[in-house]
Amino acid sequence: MMPPALSLAPPPSEEALRLAPHNIEAEQALLGAIMVHNEAYDRISDFLRPDHFYEEIHARIFESAGKLIHAGKIATPITLKVFLPDQDLGGLTVAQYLVRLTQGATTIINAIEYGRVIYDLAIRRNLITIGEDIVNAAFDAPVEASPRQQIEEAERKLFALAESGRYEGGFQSFASALTTAMDVAAKAYERDGHLSGVSTGLTDLDRQMGGLQRSDLIVLAGRPGMGKTALATNIAYNIARTWRGEKLPDGTVLTQNGGIVGFFSLEMSSEQLATRIIAEQSGIPSYKIRRGDIDERDFEALTDAVRVMQEIPLYIDQTGGISIAQLTARARRLKRQQGLDLLVVDYIQLLSGAAKKGDNRVQEVTEITTGLKALAKELEVPIIALSQLSRQVESRDDKRPQLSDLRESGSIEQDADVVMFVFREEYYLRNREPKPGSEEHMKWQTDMEKIHGRAEVIIGKQRHGPTGTIPLHFDANITRFSNLAVEGSLPERYE
Repeated sequence: MMPPALSLAPPPSEEALRLAPHNIEAEQALLGAIMVHNEAYDRISDFLRPDHFYEEIHARIFESAGKLIHAGKIATPITLKVFLPDQDLGGLTVAQYLVRLTQGATTIINAIEYGRVIYDLAIRRNLITIGEDIVNAAFDAPVEASPRQQIEEAERKLFALAESGRYEGGFQSFASALTTAMDVAAKAYERDGHLSGVSTGLTDLDRQMGGLQRSDLIVLAGRPGMGKTALATNIAYNIARTWRGEKLPDGTVLTQNGGIVGFFSLEMSSEQLATRIIAEQSGIPSYKIRRGDIDERDFEALTDAVRVMQEIPLYIDQTGGISIAQLTARARRLKRQQGLDLLVVDYIQLLSGAAKKGDNRVQEVTEITTGLKALAKELEVPIIALSQLSRQVESRDDKRPQLSDLRESGSIEQDADVVMFVFREEYYLRNREPKPGSEEHMKWQTDMEKIHGRAEVIIGKQRHGPTGTIPLHFDANITRFSNLAVEGSLPERYE
């Protein structure tokens, strides 16, 4: 016999507010099942929490039962009653109420379904609370609070709610994991370059990394002037340019090749970034584009490049000084509205964390890198995050960067799946030009000819692959990286 529904408050009048959604009977049946068969608790404890119960006494029963079961003891009306305060429950004592719960218990088989009912109703109640908070914040917002901030805070709460207490997880069979692995292999076979990840458009880099892997945080670091922003824009454009997708019946788009790219340009404006990409693709230096120092042929090349670029799925956010929470909210929105296959952040040191009194910059960067890694996993896309290097590089004879050169290196190195450095020896050698006409100057010229237009991408860390150095060609006039033509791969020469 099911115990009477709790009525701890007088019934509301018709004019009173509607009751929040709940199901007392489901809560009672589930608690009864747990006390009759403690194994039922194991089926729902990975997603159901005490605060998901509508009635406070039910939440306390569930919490106490969980503590007993975790301690290796049995949870029954007899063992539970000593942990609960005595109170009147519709004419029943707590001990009597526990016994009545067991009489209306559901079966173990149905326990998970009842748990999901309770969980779903709790989510609805939380949605109502968030909605009320949004309304109250809009009415009572201080002058300095912008509507955009309120929208981003509401999104943060909604996504936090969506991610909490999911019941889709848990163990899966090895056969299921094998199927997933074979799906990845099949997609790699169908994709350009036969890569498991997204192709960067740079052959040697793809060969070393297998493309950019989903859920990876890839840190791209370098000293100013090395070209890390140029490399990031090259990769972003290459991926967006090769995008092909298929529209599914539910309206979503499935990426088949390339990818949809989001680019957070915290330092450069969207116009500056666009000018740089136009220069890369048209072959006309950006300083000539800005000064208007172009002829009719150049203008036609610019027009042709822009015509192609207008069609690519590359989205730029130029807002400076945003927080990791704002970046996360905007990335989620882009994924939801347009789709997303790669996210680029230029650069980590320009992001801010949640400012807490007493926190230093290292703690703030730790929050940022942890947030970026969590976002990569949540959205299931690779994130390329650019980072500055410390000045200690300049004090060494060999200026090739190392992991220890990363600013606030502890958290960046720990959270990153891949750490890559951009290095151009030509940049340093040009600044050490000896006096013209001297013997040293002749040697300097010879050395410059050897390294002119050469760059290195040094993979200092790769969680799922080898480290090493990839040589690339770099055209400084149009800030474009490309595959380096090495002697062994050139076509045969004929005299």
